[in-house]
Amino acid sequence: MNIDHVLNEIQDLNLSYMLLAQRLLNEDFTTGLFRLKIDEALGKVLVSLSAKQLARMARTNQLLFRLHLDDAGQVSELTREKREQGLGQTHASLLMAACQS
Repeated sequence: MNIDHVLNEIQDLNLSYMLLAQRLLNEDFTTGLFRLKIDEALGKVLVSLSAKQLARMARTNQLLFRLHLDDAGQVSELTREKREQGLGQTHASLLMAACQS
């Protein structure tokens, strides 16, 4: 895999993330802030960006977001055998919320 291909993949991922973030914030601002783990000021800036500005931001060689799972134990818990129907999603939500603090 050559470096140009990797950079294109990063830029595509960045643009997808920025569009998703903007959509989440437009649909329900408070919930979007929580899911994206960003503060209100950043949320307001993201909502205000035009498509051209989002595309310009996406054209970087670094990911614009970071994985919020900093603990190998959390990843292990999230990927373990499925819990009873309905409880698995609740458990995952609780683990992800714990990452925020």
